[in-house]
Amino acid sequence: MRVDFLAVNVFSTCWNSSRHEDGGAICDEILGLGFDTIEVSHGLSLSKLPGIIKAVDEGRIRVAGVHNFCPAPIEIQGDAPDAYRFTSHRPEERERAMRLSMETLEVAARLGAAYVVLHMGAVELFMNRRGTRTLERYARHGMLCSGEYTRFKHDLVRKRSRLAPLYYGRAREALHRLAEKARELNLVLGVEGRSHLEQVPGELEMPQLMEEFRDDPHVRYWHDFGHIQRKHNLLLLDHCQYLEGLEPYLYGSHVNDVQWPARDHRAPFFGGDVDFRRLVPRFFSQEMPLSWELSSSVTAEQIRKAKVQWDEMMRTVPKHKTTPKADNTQAMSVR
Repeated sequence: MRVDFLAVNVFSTCWNSSRHEDGGAICDEILGLGFDTIEVSHGLSLSKLPGIIKAVDEGRIRVAGVHNFCPAPIEIQGDAPDAYRFTSHRPEERERAMRLSMETLEVAARLGAAYVVLHMGAVELFMNRRGTRTLERYARHGMLCSGEYTRFKHDLVRKRSRLAPLYYGRAREALHRLAEKARELNLVLGVEGRSHLEQVPGELEMPQLMEEFRDDPHVRYWHDFGHIQRKHNLLLLDHCQYLEGLEPYLYGSHVNDVQWPARDHRAPFFGGDVDFRRLVPRFFSQEMPLSWELSSSVTAEQIRKAKVQWDEMMRTVPKHKTTPKADNTQAMSVR
C-alpha cells in the first residue's frame, strides 16, 4: 500500500546512511527523531537495502519515495547521484544512467513508494560547475550587485542559452522513456529543480517540460527549497515567482534551508534564507510529500527543535489544494 501523505513529514536517509552498516539502523535512528516515513536517498549502498526492506515489511517504517540512483552504483565510490547523466555526450553513459534509473524504479515499487526523484543532467559549460561557483564566490565577497558580477552572470546565461537545446533534448528523451516504466509501476517521477545554472532543466526549461507532460500524472515537478533559494540568492530567479509558475505541476519537495549564499541542506528555522512560513502554506498542502533532506552535519537536536516549529507551521497548511490553471507567463527568467 502506498503512503497517504496527509499530515505526514518525510525524512531522507541521506542524513544518516553513511553512519550505519545496516539499513534497519538507519530507519531506527530516523524513527527516534519523530518521523515514521522515509525517502530512501541516493548514496545508499546495496548492502543496506535489505535492512530497509525488512523494516518496511515488518511495518516499522514506511517509504514515501526514492531518490535516483538507488542503490548507488557499485562501481562509484561515495555518494554521486550525478555520476551518470542523461545529458552526457557519451551514449554509453546515457544508457548506464537509464539502466540504473530503471533499477531505481523497481526498488521504489518493491518498497511501496509513491515517487522517484530525478536529476536530469547538465549543460556542459564548465567542468565542475565553475560557472555557478564563480557567482557564489562573488556573492560571498559582497559583489552581488557589482558590474563585474552582472557582466559575468549575463555572459554565463547567454552561453547556456546557446548550448542548452542539445542537453535539454537528451533529458526530455530520457524522461519519456522513464515515464513508460513509471506508468507500468504506478510511480510518479519527480523532476527536481536544481541548484546550479549549468544543470537541466533550467528556470525556463522546467515549465516547458512540465507542460509537455501536463496530461501525464506520472511526471511532475519536484521542488527543492534549498536549490531554488540558492538561485534566488544569486539573483537568477525569484523563489516565489518560480513556484507560482510551476504550481500546476507541483508534487512535493525537499525541505532544507540555506545559509547565505549557498550552503544548503540545513535544518529549517535556524537562521537560513528560505521563508518557509510564507511559501509552504501558499503553495503546498498536507497531502504532498515534504521530505527533509539534510546534511549529515545537522545535529539530531537541531532537527528535533526544527520539527517543533515545522509541525506548528503545518497546522496552517491546507489539507488539500486545488491545482490552479497552468499559466506559463509567470516571470521566471533570469533577472
